[in-house]
Amino acid sequence: MTRLLGVIGDPVAHSLSPYIHNYWLRLNRIDAVYAALEVKTGELATALTSLDGHKAAGLNITLPHKEEALRLAVSAGDTARRIGAANTLVPAPGGGWRAENTDAPGFALTLDFGEIAVEGREVFLLGAGGSARALADVLTRRGARLTICNRTIARAEALALDLAPSARILPLGSGLREAARAGVIINTLSIGHSGGAFELPKSAGGIFYDISYGKGAAAALTEARRQGWRALDGLGMLVAQASLSFEHWFGTRPDLAAAHARARKILEAVQ
Repeated sequence: MTRLLGVIGDPVAHSLSPYIHNYWLRLNRIDAVYAALEVKTGELATALTSLDGHKAAGLNITLPHKEEALRLAVSAGDTARRIGAANTLVPAPGGGWRAENTDAPGFALTLDFGEIAVEGREVFLLGAGGSARALADVLTRRGARLTICNRTIARAEALALDLAPSARILPLGSGLREAARAGVIINTLSIGHSGGAFELPKSAGGIFYDISYGKGAAAALTEARRQGWRALDGLGMLVAQASLSFEHWFGTRPDLAAAHARARKILEAVQ
């Protein structure tokens, strides 16, 4: 019987994950299909129970459900538990879901793949949600001088307390004004998906990295380039975390470089 996999989020129609995973499923001759599954806030528990009942083979979790997904899981891997968020769910032997986090190791792979050095550099992290938690963990472990900028200060403080105790905390507006001194700005906010944008300061060659891609990142990347930043989207991280999720489900990790090149072609074709 063909099994179901998918990515749960809201919004989620823009996701390239179905293109990536369905290619890998065909390549590995696995009888399964991967779909984008829109689930509204407050409906995740019902969706996960239903998908468990239908014997879904695995799930990815994106905005705004990553922290709730961890709370609803019957067990969790060390990385998901430490970070406090899950982006990958694996069927548990007795029913329900085991939570994993491939955002953190996927981001670490992306830094290496893109030759982005963060050790000892001023890094401004925009946002304090589930994705930001994973990135803050990696950045702290790699020795970045981290500043977390978020609209809700209490949420940023909670992130720092859990994962980045040496980080500075700033309101989002103040952080953007001070970010000219940053070597790297990383945006985890979903503002681009709702048509919003923010103003960036001028840079003398720093890196602006948006974990979104395609239309969701277009406005921010355009603004970053206009202000002199080297602008990078999050497609590499998408592919890296996806390959690690696939390995959790099926025990084999797809080739990262080939998958990234294919995903870039797909993104160009669908935009």
